[in-house]
Amino acid sequence: MTDQTAVLRDVRRGMIPAHIYNDTEMFALEKERLFARAWMFVAHESEIAGPGDYVVRRVLEDSFIVTRDEQGEIRAHFNMCLHRGMQVCRAEMGNASHFRCPYHGWSYRNDGRIVGLPFHRDAYGGEAGFRRSGQRLLPAPGLAVYNGMIFISLDENAPPLEEFLGDFRFYLDYYTKQSPSGIELRGPQRWRIKANWKIGAENFAGDMYHTPQTHTSVVEIGLFREPKAEKRKDGCTYWAGNGGGTTYKLPPGGLDERLRYVGYPQEMVDRMKAAWSPEQLAVIGDNGFMISAASLFPNLSLVHNWPRVADSEDVLPFISIRQWQPISENETEVLSWFAVDAEAPEEFKALSYKAYLMCFGSTGMFEQDDVENWVSLTNTAAGPMARRLLLNSRMGLLEDGEPVVPALSPGQFAGPGTARTGYSEYNQRELLNRWADHLERPPARAASVEVGTGKGAGAGTACAGPGSKGAAPGAADTAGTGPGTGSGAADDTDRTDHRAGIGGTGSAQGQGVRA
Repeated sequence: MTDQTAVLRDVRRGMIPAHIYNDTEMFALEKERLFARAWMFVAHESEIAGPGDYVVRRVLEDSFIVTRDEQGEIRAHFNMCLHRGMQVCRAEMGNASHFRCPYHGWSYRNDGRIVGLPFHRDAYGGEAGFRRSGQRLLPAPGLAVYNGMIFISLDENAPPLEEFLGDFRFYLDYYTKQSPSGIELRGPQRWRIKANWKIGAENFAGDMYHTPQTHTSVVEIGLFREPKAEKRKDGCTYWAGNGGGTTYKLPPGGLDERLRYVGYPQEMVDRMKAAWSPEQLAVIGDNGFMISAASLFPNLSLVHNWPRVADSEDVLPFISIRQWQPISENETEVLSWFAVDAEAPEEFKALSYKAYLMCFGSTGMFEQDDVENWVSLTNTAAGPMARRLLLNSRMGLLEDGEPVVPALSPGQFAGPGTARTGYSEYNQRELLNRWADHLERPPARAASVEVGTGKGAGAGTACAGPGSKGAAPGAADTAGTGPGTGSGAADDTDRTDHRAGIGGTGSAQGQGVRA
């Protein structure tokens, strides 16, 4: 048995019980108390740009159809048929106006409303036995969008997304708002690693210390212009709101010169200057720091880097968004997207994608270096000896708790939160403290939803089209106004509407149908 109280107490003082990286009981708590409550990234608006576009994404075991309905609203439907619980959509992505369950043929509009129930009168006696009107696929309890990034929460009482993000929004803008058009995503690549999900999230949050050792070979082969990996300590780490990350220290120069130094063409620099706040520009132009890797609690990470992509001194920046999706206490599914400014020149997009593939993704050089360590750590954490060991995660602190290096002043670092130069583990401690906070809270409770009794899921939750900043009530519809009203409920005839095979994208059972 794991002494959970002792584990969380040790975590809060920066002494990490090694077994938390491979512990069945702790993972059960994470599922119940963390992932059932936090805001989770599931998709980007560019992945579902047009009406009917959809992707299927998971929050641990829960599968969701993230789609843009015919009115342009973004929705996230729990991917389970209201009848016997079959997965409604089994394709990863596509375009569909309707979804049809392959088990018994129940069909739903892409706004979630049920429109087809075979033999409704014979099987149920029509509306008297099963109230088809007003029934819909169960919506995610919370749905919100920030800079085109779509998040859901399984907790209907979760704080608003922007409150959850807090001041980390300041840094998220560097990755996701380089122009008024925002970013577009390619991917994701998906693969599984035999490693605990927390390790990757901690690494991207603030581990500059591993670069000189783990990634020495990447520098030695000349992938980067900077001559030594030790230059990482000249950058700073920052933590703000529910996220934090790392930076590189740039050579002397002005804002434009520094942005061009990492490979951005002047036309993109001009758009950044218009899109970012004076404080965001000051971090680069005045303070000389360029954002690199970052993590948003609990399991979303981002990376910005600028390797050489040709046999020259020229570098080209890329951005990647990645999620550490837990499968178990010792296995993680990695989802890795390439991200680029939607207004970037086509040649830049192509070269930036090449830079991304060299460094990250399933075959990236950084990826291979990191995963080797993370798998070994997870394996070693499984045995009884690991339960005796408290790992020292107090880098940056003296024994009495005083900082080794003082925090940067607002004049030295214009961004919100707390920033420090040099090697430290402040960010790892911040992330694990939030982990401990969630595990100490009682599980979130939610009311049951009855199907077919007039106590269904209601209008659902939706976000209006591009640029939406938060959850909004679902579009007004008449599907729940009573028997015999609303689309798809005009009569009790024994027929199935919108059968698979009518045409359009994904017309097989268990996939979407474009009717």
